[in-house]
Amino acid sequence: MKFEIMRERLVEGLNDVMKAVSSKTTIPILTGIKMDVSSEGMRLTGSDSDITIQTFIPAEEDGEQIIRVAQGGSIVLQAKVFGEIIRKLPTSDVEIEITGNFQTHIRSGKSEFHLIGLDAMDYPQLPEIQDDRLFSIPADLLKTINRETVFAVSSSETRPVLTGVHWEVKDGELVCVATDSHRLARRKTKLETLPEGEYSVVIPGKSLNELNKILDDNSEPVEIVMTNQQVLFKSKHILFFSRLLEGNYPDTSRLIPAEYKTNVTVNGRSLLQAIDRASLLAREERNNVVRFSASEGSDVEVSSNSPEVGKVEEQLQAQSIEGEDLKISFSAKFMMDALKAIDGQDVVIQFTGAMRPFVLKSALDDSILQLILPVRTY
Repeated sequence: MKFEIMRERLVEGLNDVMKAVSSKTTIPILTGIKMDVSSEGMRLTGSDSDITIQTFIPAEEDGEQIIRVAQGGSIVLQAKVFGEIIRKLPTSDVEIEITGNFQTHIRSGKSEFHLIGLDAMDYPQLPEIQDDRLFSIPADLLKTINRETVFAVSSSETRPVLTGVHWEVKDGELVCVATDSHRLARRKTKLETLPEGEYSVVIPGKSLNELNKILDDNSEPVEIVMTNQQVLFKSKHILFFSRLLEGNYPDTSRLIPAEYKTNVTVNGRSLLQAIDRASLLAREERNNVVRFSASEGSDVEVSSNSPEVGKVEEQLQAQSIEGEDLKISFSAKFMMDALKAIDGQDVVIQFTGAMRPFVLKSALDDSILQLILPVRTY
């Protein structure tokens, strides 16, 4: 195997697949990156057996030669070492040659490295996925959906299914829900290209975070294929596989209140900044609690009290307050996460009492819903 490649394109490809490589894997060959070279171009694959990322670098693109292949072949090279070497090579061209016993020679300018490779035949095969459950979402919309839900997944492994986001497809709509049992984030999206039938999967939150780092901020379609054990995201030159979480996701629709006693409409950005300021004094306490009170005909008050540090109170003008007077306490972090997810200007907050879960929505559209459980202090 012997070829030359433009260094920056190889670095880009390695950056993508390295996101799937973990040093903690129990399968030694997965600490490496698999490289397949043919006359069409190069495929790079990285995996930690939960996530697998494959990227393709074409031999020629827009009339420009990216890879010159003298002889094709496959090899697995230690991901960390190989990545560091390629990043630090002196010139913009790299020549790689594999000789007997997987000896790998990397040359650039006057620099030459010799690495010991591994047999690509020992590298796990990619899962076979049929395209019968295929739909597509623009990349920027997919990133937004992930950003608005993933933060609410559980970080505790006691209920593994809650560490993922529940994706459910039915009635021409994709509904994504994440909860850690103290808060919930839900995003609904109408889709044009949904296949027949209803199905649901639970995708690990970690996988969706890694996916967001790889996708471009453009409206190129990302094809999504779901099976019983895997989900595949396909964009222009990248395949991103993730295993799914097993177990039944709880029915979260019952958690969302049907009627409300107090409705507050307020500027989301102003409220976020006020809670951020109030949390400065609450941060020392482990639960980081902020209090919120609202009564018809007056402003909203955000306050925090920490016996050792001091207290803070801030009045915030609300667009409208309807219904019963209310005093409630909640985690500042949960509230700030929810407000960041609703990136709109104005937010409607709907309360059903001081100890019942409350709901945040954008005043402009109801595709995003955030639900938070209050903290008992009053």
